[in-house]
Amino acid sequence: MRAARNRTARRATTLAVVAALGAGLLAGCADDGNDEDGSSSGDSSGKTTITLGLFGTMGFKEAGLYEEYEKLNPGIRIEENVTERNENYYPALVNHLTTNSGLQDVQAIEVGNIAEVVETQAAKFTDMSAVEGVQPGNWLDWKWKQGVTKDGQAVGLGTDIGPMAICYRKDLFEKAGLPTDREEVGRLWAGDWKKFVETGEKYKKGAGEDTYFMDSPGGLINAILSGEQEKFYDSSGEVVYKTNPAVKDAFDLTAKAAGEGLIQSQTQFQPAWDQTIANSKFATVACPPWMLGYLKGKSQPDAAGKWDVAAAPKSGNWGGTFLGVPKSGKHVKEAQKLVAWLTAPEQQAKLFSVQGSFPSAPASYKLPQVTGAKNEMTGDAPIGAIFAKAAETIPAQVIGPKDQIIQQGLTDNGVILVTQGKSPEKAWENAVKTIDNNLEK
Repeated sequence: MRAARNRTARRATTLAVVAALGAGLLAGCADDGNDEDGSSSGDSSGKTTITLGLFGTMGFKEAGLYEEYEKLNPGIRIEENVTERNENYYPALVNHLTTNSGLQDVQAIEVGNIAEVVETQAAKFTDMSAVEGVQPGNWLDWKWKQGVTKDGQAVGLGTDIGPMAICYRKDLFEKAGLPTDREEVGRLWAGDWKKFVETGEKYKKGAGEDTYFMDSPGGLINAILSGEQEKFYDSSGEVVYKTNPAVKDAFDLTAKAAGEGLIQSQTQFQPAWDQTIANSKFATVACPPWMLGYLKGKSQPDAAGKWDVAAAPKSGNWGGTFLGVPKSGKHVKEAQKLVAWLTAPEQQAKLFSVQGSFPSAPASYKLPQVTGAKNEMTGDAPIGAIFAKAAETIPAQVIGPKDQIIQQGLTDNGVILVTQGKSPEKAWENAVKTIDNNLEK
């Protein structure tokens, strides 16, 4: 998420982070390709228009990649149709795939949905492994495998990943009497998310009531679970979220932090949460690289340079996206060529340098756009080196077809209720009931 994640979203939200698509997902999208005059296939100059269906701010446009590609390919014009949240984008995408209509030439697929798309919709997508220049070794092994069927079809090519870190406000930490150097800060909670919550307790004592230690309960539980090899499904494909101790432990620790008033009562990537960024209401946020772009977009100008990045208690991945080319698109070959170019190491490095989307192509990590990367929000912090180090130890995680439903149930119908006065036990019961009802639909 980009989450979920915004890009997660992410994103976050992605979100990682991140994010949703509702019934209006592709309201501005291309038609189903059955128009008689073919007017949507190009503009008045006769150029071929390639359309992309995306969620959140994926950054291709902002990084100048479309413009660069159009200069390299004068006969091509690129348009993107963006839905803010993946939870609104994805249901609409599934509907368009099911009816085989209304699809863009290129469709983004969030990591939380890739398993379901690979399992149930692969026949609707072209095989990107057969495209010229595409080599599995160009991607992290676990990232490549996430988008590939059992018979070897690459449904999509990976764009970013979300190696986990913690972004923190140096000024708020100093006010609370905590260290501000990123190495010292990382040592406060190294190896254990319980130490992270304990740091939050110290923060609250020193900072008073004006700010919270962390941005949201959803952000904390997602960060904790991002480092587990198995969370909602086991390796055989069975749903295990109710019996997996790692899930319940993450829920209980987040509920503890919420009950102690360490976390805002906010849902990530909603307008009210955005406003707390602008108003500097929290000191830390679980921070895969794409979150830096979100912070930059929602902060006031005077927040620039006040953030820094420290290692997370444990390595994990939150977010990441794939680009697939539907077979029913009007410009399949042109779209495949564009996707292969957008996901090449050089373009992934450029995207990171502008947007903070960390590459899934290891060859990018040695390029100057990554090694010398800085971010306006984090000043001189060597973010490329920080996130590259975090990426080295990300576990290969089991991703199930309904991960997004389970994750959203735990956050939006679970731990956030503790910040609103419910007991952890009641919040867990509500989350389980909501998830199970949605899994049966």
